[in-house]
Amino acid sequence: MMRVSYGNEAKLLSSVLALHLIISGGVGAHANDINLLKPTVRRLATGPTNQAQNPILWADVPDVAIVRVGHTYYMSSTTMHMSPGLPIMKSTDLVNWRIASYAYETLADTDELNLKDGKNDYGRGSWASSLQYHDGTFYATTFSLSTGKTYIFSTKNPDKTPWKATSFAPLFGDHSLFFDDDGRVYMVYGNGKMRVTELNSDLTGVKPGGVDQVIIPNASEVAGGIVGLPAEGSQFRKINGKYYLCNITWPRRDMRTEIIHRADKITGPYEGRVLFHDQGIAQGGLIDTPKGEWYAYLFQDHGAVGRIPYLVPVKWTDAWPVLGVDGKAPMTLNLPASKRGVFGIVTSDEFKRKPGDRPLPLAWQWNHNPDNANWSLTARPGFLRLTSGRVDSELSQARNTLTQRTFGPESSATTAIDLDHMNDGDYAGLVVFQKKYGFVGVKATGDAHSIVMISARSNTPEEIASIPLTQKTLYLKIDCDFKDRADKAYFYYSLDGKDWTAIGESLHMVYDIPHFMGYRFGLFNFATKTAGGYVDFHFFHLNDKITPIP
Repeated sequence: MMRVSYGNEAKLLSSVLALHLIISGGVGAHANDINLLKPTVRRLATGPTNQAQNPILWADVPDVAIVRVGHTYYMSSTTMHMSPGLPIMKSTDLVNWRIASYAYETLADTDELNLKDGKNDYGRGSWASSLQYHDGTFYATTFSLSTGKTYIFSTKNPDKTPWKATSFAPLFGDHSLFFDDDGRVYMVYGNGKMRVTELNSDLTGVKPGGVDQVIIPNASEVAGGIVGLPAEGSQFRKINGKYYLCNITWPRRDMRTEIIHRADKITGPYEGRVLFHDQGIAQGGLIDTPKGEWYAYLFQDHGAVGRIPYLVPVKWTDAWPVLGVDGKAPMTLNLPASKRGVFGIVTSDEFKRKPGDRPLPLAWQWNHNPDNANWSLTARPGFLRLTSGRVDSELSQARNTLTQRTFGPESSATTAIDLDHMNDGDYAGLVVFQKKYGFVGVKATGDAHSIVMISARSNTPEEIASIPLTQKTLYLKIDCDFKDRADKAYFYYSLDGKDWTAIGESLHMVYDIPHFMGYRFGLFNFATKTAGGYVDFHFFHLNDKITPIP
């Protein structure tokens, strides 16, 4: 049984991350692997504007699970070490999505998730989720290498955060929760060897004496070749009396491949085949529309922007789903055109709140658990105040970095910052955040301030540029170019919010270990000498166009 223990966590984590990196263009990527993905880039350039286009969201929305309730769809995804976590998105057309809630505000109170004592949880937190609706209740399930537990979150109202939480050991990796017609409930999971385990009816743990067996000894076998990444990412459902299990696998010297197995009984026997083999678009499951149309929801590793979701049309032949147009992911879909694009899951923010508003729009997530005593929207109404609560050596270990997704093909973020109350040694500003991050901001040295551009391109932050600053308000901007996998970030400052000046150098963004997620825009303030200094951010503005500035 794949019940991951703490003894093999590191081995599992490092192997999975390394395999994902090759496809995503990170460390160790082989040119032939990257070339497998290039046709998708070409197809993104054209297509009628009155139809939906792939990718559905050009942003980091990986490990997608979707369920339909009537005419409304709900989608869960992975955000790992971010808080709040396990985002639940909502749509009425499979194209226009908005964040409805999060399954949890914080996953656990640990030193790693609190960025305490030099520890962190990058690349961990919660991973691939399952999403189900049963007898009037929504269920979002996940697992965590951080805690060694399986989590089941439930609610009657998916528009409210948080959901009710239940957790138990063991950890079921990449599982899929399934309610059968006879009222019994299972988890289907595995890594190459796929298993089904029956749960208690109240979902509190494994049912003593219940079904617990291997159902597919080697799921990757149907893809042929030598296995690189064993089958994982289970999505399980029952359609017209048959049981279907979708997984991703990755044969060596090939691309990520979606496979499927089916059976007449949940315990098998199962027969399988390749479901989709096109440009590394894989991992997901099947969803139908109220009109009886079918789609597969999948994602593609797309460089530094992250893992982006695709919809692929499905036809049924002999009770097998057949994906794509001539086996390929089409650019356009027979669905309505997107009205908001990624702006249903990212947002600008003026930091002004009305009574009853959520303190932060759902697009915001903290890097790890926040320290709620050291951020405020009320200390100075209409501004976000970030106060340094302790001393840290550099940004990746600092608490209260507030983030949103970057997005393609272009994205730009701007902010303004009041810096009158920074302490000696403080840094504050705007970042594009991953392991190899870059930021433009302000450094306090004694009573003096300077505009700085910092780059962690070599994994250690270094000051690339520094310019003296005499005024107390500064405007900052970062542009991201993800077109044709350029994956470049550019840094600017302005003294008046109108005339912008480039600073430092561009950053080649890399999807890298250990963060295992696409780049994020972030607002931050941290101390390197004395805690207690603070800055006030005036606004955070996003744009889907960039204008290069000499």
